[in-house]
Amino acid sequence: MIKFLQGREEQIVTKGGDARELVGGRPSLAGSVSQRACVFCGSRVVLYPIADAVHLVHGPIGCASYTWDIRGSLSSGPELHRSSFSTDLREKHVVFGGEKKLYQSLNELIDKYQPQAAFVYSTCIVGVIGDDVESVCRRMTKEKQIPVIPVMAEGFQGSKKDGYKIACDALFSLIGTDHSKEISPYSINILGDFNLAGELWMLTGYYRKLGIQIVASLTGDGRVKDIRNAHRAALNVVQCSGSMMHLAKRMKETYGIPFMKVSYFGIEDLSDALYEVAGFFKDAHIMEQTQTLVKEELQHLIPALEPYRKALQGKKAAIYVGGAFKAISLVKALRLIGVKTVIAGTQTGNTEDYKLLKAICDDGCILVDDSNPVELSEFVKQTGADLFIGGVKERPIAYKLGIGFCDHNHERKLALAGYEGMLNFAKEVYETVSSPVWQFVNRPNQ
Repeated sequence: MIKFLQGREEQIVTKGGDARELVGGRPSLAGSVSQRACVFCGSRVVLYPIADAVHLVHGPIGCASYTWDIRGSLSSGPELHRSSFSTDLREKHVVFGGEKKLYQSLNELIDKYQPQAAFVYSTCIVGVIGDDVESVCRRMTKEKQIPVIPVMAEGFQGSKKDGYKIACDALFSLIGTDHSKEISPYSINILGDFNLAGELWMLTGYYRKLGIQIVASLTGDGRVKDIRNAHRAALNVVQCSGSMMHLAKRMKETYGIPFMKVSYFGIEDLSDALYEVAGFFKDAHIMEQTQTLVKEELQHLIPALEPYRKALQGKKAAIYVGGAFKAISLVKALRLIGVKTVIAGTQTGNTEDYKLLKAICDDGCILVDDSNPVELSEFVKQTGADLFIGGVKERPIAYKLGIGFCDHNHERKLALAGYEGMLNFAKEVYETVSSPVWQFVNRPNQ
C-alpha cells in the first residue's frame, strides 16, 4: 500500500495486511495536510441549530459568511438561526478594540428580535486584539435578563473538534437553569442530532410511539427553554459522539444522568438504538411497543431494498466522514445493499473508534484518519471504488475521478436517518452509481 507523507504512516492502515492499530485524535499538522476545519467551525456546527437564539459572530465579516444558511438544520418554529449576524470588525477596531461595537450590536439585536438567549462567537482577530468578550456578555445578561453566552472559539486554538468542546461548555452553562417543563419519568435528551432534512422529527415520531418523551434536542430544532430543562431527563442518547460526548460526560458528573452512544443510520444500528433505549427503562409496555414498531418498519423496508441490493451487488464504496460511529453505520448499511466498503476514514475518530471500525470492515479495506485530497484520490484509484460518501470537500474528488458521490454531511437536504432514511440512502446510492453520465468519463484507474 502507498504511504504519502512522511510522519503520517501511522495514520493509514490496511485491514488484513497491517497489524498496527490506527491512532486517532492526533492534532492536525500545519499547512494543507489536514482537512479539519477551525475551532469556530466546530462551535457553530453544534450551536447554530438552536432556533430561538441570536448567534452573533464577533469578528470580521468574512467569518460570518461561513454561517449563512449553509446547513440543512430545520426548525419547526423560529427561524432566527438562519440569519447570520456579525459585528463586522474593521481596521479601527483592531487598533482601538471592538468591545463597544459588540455591546451596541447585542443591544440592537436583542431589542429587535427578543431572543431567548444570545451566543457570541469570538473569532481569530478578537483573540489577537484581546477584547473582553466575557465581560460584555455578563453586562448584557444583567441588562437584558436573558442568557448572553460567550463562545471563545478563536479559530487558531486548534481544530473543529476543539470547537465542539467549547460549544458543549457553552450549552452546559444553560442546562440546569430552569425547572418549569413537565417531564415524564420515561424521558431522554437526544445529543448530537442536528435535524438535517427533518431527521429529528422522524426520531421524535418513533419515540412518541414507544411512550418516551424527548425533553431536549441538542441541538437540532433546539429551544433554549428545553435545553435549560435538559438536566431533568432520565437518559442522554448520544448520536454524534464526536461533537457531544464532552457534554454527556459533564451532565453525568454533575446531574447523574447516564448516557449511551447510538446511531440512527442503517437498519441494524437504528433498531439497536431503539431497543437499547427501551431496555434502559425496564418497562414491558415500552419494550412491546418497540418490538411492534421495528417489526412493522422492517416488513415494509426489507422488500423495498431488495431491487437496490440486486442492482448494486459487487459495487465498491469509499467512506470519509466526520465521526467514526457514522462511518461504522455506513459500512453496515452499504453491506445490506450489496456494496463493499474499500476505504473507511474519519476526521475526528479516536483510537477506540477505529478498533470498532476495523472489526466490521472486510479484509483489504484501507482505514485512514484525518486524510487529505491527495491521499484519498490515490486510494480511490488504487481500490477502484465506484462511489464516494463524504462531505462537501470530498465531492470534487469523486467527480474529478469520474465516480458517484453521496453527500452525508450537514449541507445535505435528504433525510438519511431512520427507516425511511435507509430507503432514501439506497435509492441515492443506486441513482448515482448507475447514472448514465459515467459512460462518458474516463476514470484514471481504467
